[in-house]
Amino acid sequence: MTKWLFHRQLDSAVTAQSLRTLLSDEWLLPKYLIRQLRIDQRVLVNHQYHPVNTIVHAGDQIQLEFVTSDFTHLPHPITVDPAGTVEVVYEDHDLLIVNKHRGEKTHPNQPGELGSTLNFAANYLASKGEAPYMVHRLDMETSGALIIAKNPVAVPILNRQISNKIIKRTYLTWVHGTGLPKSGTIDLPIGRDPEDKRKRKVNGINTQSALTHYQVLKEQAGNSLLQVNLKTGRTHQIRVHLAASGHSLIGDPLYSNDNIEQPMLLHSWQVVFPLLFSHQWQTVMAPVPKGFEPSS
Repeated sequence: MTKWLFHRQLDSAVTAQSLRTLLSDEWLLPKYLIRQLRIDQRVLVNHQYHPVNTIVHAGDQIQLEFVTSDFTHLPHPITVDPAGTVEVVYEDHDLLIVNKHRGEKTHPNQPGELGSTLNFAANYLASKGEAPYMVHRLDMETSGALIIAKNPVAVPILNRQISNKIIKRTYLTWVHGTGLPKSGTIDLPIGRDPEDKRKRKVNGINTQSALTHYQVLKEQAGNSLLQVNLKTGRTHQIRVHLAASGHSLIGDPLYSNDNIEQPMLLHSWQVVFPLLFSHQWQTVMAPVPKGFEPSS
């Protein structure tokens, strides 16, 4: 049985609170994991088991032990593919951030499928006895920072960080046209396109609220370079919102009427996130790929 051990000393930023509150609200562990830690007494405070209503303080030592049976719905292992490489821009005990190549799928769609970023990450991690777990995805034609968990403990925590908008992701993109306000917000609900199952549409089927903030960084030859931050994470949100504003992404095969042969210019540029079981924050930037500009 595989085990995952975590040792943390609570720093001065931690206020006196119950162990349950620390695990749930500060460290974002889901209730089912807290329950298993409590039942099996696999959470220790200063090297001893204490009930989860125990008050913990700055300086206390916390130990957590997770086992395979805590994770009853582990996904199929990602098949190792040595045919490609990953560009690692950050790595720690719990996660890996790679600069995904434009044109690669994030993950395989079927067991045993090869050729995706996660397959290449599996090859990179195999020599360390580790494996990748998917947390989020980037569209095939989108490059940039992709977060990959290295153990099943990190997956639900990172998922909650993403869904609660604790993780901040910043994108760069080139769009058609100029004259946008220097900064702005697009607040338009997005749903499925009834005429094309691949696409999303403003005010489509089963809409969900969607909020996109942008800043204009540069205007050049009738195009604009934008910095974009998402407050929601809808499928194709940046692409749909900017197309709806009349400034579709250059090279977008679904939402732009480009008459040029050019890849889509969308890059996940920066990720800001808290380290697991910590109050420390990390900023990671993924270098912009060569050729990230409109064709002349």
